[in-house]
Amino acid sequence: MVFALVALVVLALLGAVHRYLWRRFVGDTTAPGSVLRRVGTVAAFVLPLLSVGAMTSGRVGAPFRLQQVLAWPGFLWLACLLYLTLALLVGEVVRPVLLRVLARRDAARTGAESGTASGTPVETSGTPAEVSDETRPRTEKLVTSGSNGVSAPSEAVARTASDAPDPVAEPETEPAATVSAAADSTPAPALVPHPSRRLFVSRVVGGAAAAAGLATVGYGTHNVLSGPSVKRITVPLARLPRAAHGFRIAVVSDIHIGPILGRAHTRRIVDTINRTSPDLVAVVGDLVDGSVADLGSAAEPLAALRARHGSYFVTGNHEYFSGAEQWVDHVRELGLIPLENARVEIEGFDLAGVNDIAGETEGQGPDFARALGDRDRGRAAVLMAHQPVVIHDAVEHGVDLQLSGHTHGGQLWPGNYLAELANPTVAGLERYGDTQLFVSRGAGAWGPPVRVGAPADITVVELASRQA
Repeated sequence: MVFALVALVVLALLGAVHRYLWRRFVGDTTAPGSVLRRVGTVAAFVLPLLSVGAMTSGRVGAPFRLQQVLAWPGFLWLACLLYLTLALLVGEVVRPVLLRVLARRDAARTGAESGTASGTPVETSGTPAEVSDETRPRTEKLVTSGSNGVSAPSEAVARTASDAPDPVAEPETEPAATVSAAADSTPAPALVPHPSRRLFVSRVVGGAAAAAGLATVGYGTHNVLSGPSVKRITVPLARLPRAAHGFRIAVVSDIHIGPILGRAHTRRIVDTINRTSPDLVAVVGDLVDGSVADLGSAAEPLAALRARHGSYFVTGNHEYFSGAEQWVDHVRELGLIPLENARVEIEGFDLAGVNDIAGETEGQGPDFARALGDRDRGRAAVLMAHQPVVIHDAVEHGVDLQLSGHTHGGQLWPGNYLAELANPTVAGLERYGDTQLFVSRGAGAWGPPVRVGAPADITVVELASRQA
């Protein structure tokens, strides 16, 4: 019942978010009946269906090939959905500002155009030089037939008088009135139609949001597919003997071999670890997202791991979704040593491992008493446990250092803030009483093969003795 309610809430939320994206990217920017609107509407239905298929196909036992086909578009769309929504929410702040700026600009332009169209009345009371040639009385110079070429004044005056307009019939002000009437009768130039301000702003904001969201997803995908980087930290342990000073543990978690990240991904991780020349490799859970039958060959490069004291493995919660018992047997065949609530003595310290708490549903949960109960408390203890939340049990059993993963560092910002609500430490090294907790961001990715603000890493933890 509870699961059904949660599923309904999630589906309703997904529907509301997709409706919002359709409105901003399609409804507000395209014309009804246009090809773009049809394509956008179809995408608004198809993409969420692909995402649901990607998330459920593995759980319902769909053929692995179908899982792979659905995984890439379905999971990538979830990442796009997140960052397109965040970009649009930022755009909601910008949108009214743009509308206000454009409204003021258009108002100023309209005022200037209306002033130009109405014009200024022509003044007729000025000097004769201000009157146009068409309205000025015409005078002609008459030349006599005499040799001196002097005009006859009387004839010139007569000609001027005869050509001058009748002052009563044609008043002096009529030319100006005629000009004004002509100006009024001239049609105003037609304005070229432009898209409305709201449409223009919707397209600008939508385009910018799409560019920002998709670029973020592209960057995050490159982060995953290019492989994890190597980090190095030094952790001093009070009870570590001088002989073990400088002991190096390559910590890798959350590899998540699956429909997207396959054999090539595993090979990149193994090569990166081997280049660090560690003394010991600790694989801290969530190795796979699928069955041994589907992913066994993708995990085979793990057999090439090289470390002086061997490679060790503990289960994560995803192993219990994928057949934990079969995977424990398979990694043992590949040369890794599973620590199922067990402990081994390494040079200078004890290395213990506990099952993930997800195993409690199968009666295979963590058993700290079995792993740590009868050990020599005078020796330093390093614990492999997938989830950081068991740190308080580690403190109770006198563990010096706990190595964990599970959080992915949040994987997709702002997911780190959600991860903080469920985990005591999201990433890095922190102290709890006399116990130090190191949480890896992981080497792979779950769901979308995208990491933003939480780069994948493999960490070389160098143990330091206070006696050195």
